[in-house]
Amino acid sequence: MPDFDEGGLLAAAARYEEALRKDDVEGLDLSFQPGGETVRAEAGAALVGHEHIAAFRRARGGAPARWLRRVHLRPVSADAALTISETERLDGGHGLQTQLWHRGTNGWQIRAAHVSSAPPAAGPPPDPAPGDPATWRTATEPAPLPGARGDGPLAGVRVAVKDLVAVAGQRVGGGVPRWLASAPVETANAPALQVLLNAGAEVAGITHTDELAFSLMGVNAHYGTPRNTAAPGRVPGGSSSGAAAAVAAGAADVGLGTDTAGSLRVPGSFSGLYAWRPTHGVVDTTGVLPLAPSFDTVGLLARRPDVLAAAAAVLLPVGAPAPLRRPRALLRSATLLGLAEPATARAVEAAVLALAVQTGCPVLDLPEVTGRDFTAAEVASWTAAFRTVQAAEAWASHGGFIRDNPGALSRAVEARFRVGADVGAGALAAARAVIAATRERLDAVLEEGWLCLPSTATPAPRADATPAQFEAARAGTLQLSTLASQAGVPALGLPWGRVGELPVGLCVLAPRHHDRSLVGLLADVAPTGPRTV
Repeated sequence: MPDFDEGGLLAAAARYEEALRKDDVEGLDLSFQPGGETVRAEAGAALVGHEHIAAFRRARGGAPARWLRRVHLRPVSADAALTISETERLDGGHGLQTQLWHRGTNGWQIRAAHVSSAPPAAGPPPDPAPGDPATWRTATEPAPLPGARGDGPLAGVRVAVKDLVAVAGQRVGGGVPRWLASAPVETANAPALQVLLNAGAEVAGITHTDELAFSLMGVNAHYGTPRNTAAPGRVPGGSSSGAAAAVAAGAADVGLGTDTAGSLRVPGSFSGLYAWRPTHGVVDTTGVLPLAPSFDTVGLLARRPDVLAAAAAVLLPVGAPAPLRRPRALLRSATLLGLAEPATARAVEAAVLALAVQTGCPVLDLPEVTGRDFTAAEVASWTAAFRTVQAAEAWASHGGFIRDNPGALSRAVEARFRVGADVGAGALAAARAVIAATRERLDAVLEEGWLCLPSTATPAPRADATPAQFEAARAGTLQLSTLASQAGVPALGLPWGRVGELPVGLCVLAPRHHDRSLVGLLADVAPTGPRTV
């Protein structure tokens, strides 16, 4: 349908949402098509005619605050379209709004609408208690976990600390019992943890990670698979698996974890959490067990967007160099969407449209602004280059331990590490050259807008999936997740997609050092009432 005006329709929907937020009755009247044929239905009754719909709005005194999570757009003709918007309210309830839009002399206007709502869903299953061995790592030392230092913007926020991050008085275990047994007791908190504590947060506990963080599924051969309360019977995603499970279940408010190839964004997608990977090098990684230093970052997971934004503001250094700015557009790549299974791609597209309507940013396809999309050859090239450099650096970080401790890791993870032992200098240099070119290419794209792509290629696999099924999900996701990692740009995971009842994430990439602007998107899409933790 070449004449269909998606951008004009989304702009009209954004004006409608803005008028709804402000209770701008005149603006809402302009959003509905005039005349006696316009219909609005809610709660078993229909209002017929623009005059009656306008009178209803004037009398009701404003609509409950809501935030879009998915917008499903289906063109009917060049001048007509159906939208179904899924919303979230401040009280945790949800709503649906179906609108039939028509484009006439006054632009896009609503001809028919139906509104429905549902009360808050029942809460998650009982929280995994701090003694749950698949989620929480038992303290190995008698020293108490460090507490908060007075009041601050994070007062009362409970932090689940991934077992790569130094906690004073405890050992770093890295998800491997033999590593834990020989690790020294840490004399100080990692700076990233300390800054959260200084802001009033407290440590809820230390949570398990995939073995030395070299996985994405959240399965640990030694400690088990943490329970995913957002997708029961499925893996939580890794390698920040324990932190994700704790936060999703409500046993912690923030997960302090690491992201090398997607280890925050993947569990965010699988477990229905907001996730933030910062610009590479912006958050101090001192006191954090490395995997591949060229890509390692320290970031956050949270159930609530306002809590993530508050914690990110504390974690970012004062005086970040880039000024606050909004994106020119939200960019969509058919190639990247095509890397996800079809149902996941559709779910992510609905989340992109919801983000566009709430922020007022246009959605543009990549060829419209850069002249071309990413190609399958580019994706294959950057994925292979990333895996080469990651393997080489992972072996440099932990090869000595693996050689000296045969059998300390599961076979699959040890094999992943040993690939790095065979990477020669020439292959490593060639891979770094590909990464440099990918970085340059993405930088040019992000100057035109912020790139939207799936956080993962699929929803969370079942916990009893075969090794081959896990590897397929991992390989598919790496094609998407490693783009931000090798370019060093910030990434924000929004858990808005749904495949059936399973969560999947929308990932938004911004230019390097624009973390505050990227996290600032949450102000447009998050509840503005009192923060609850």
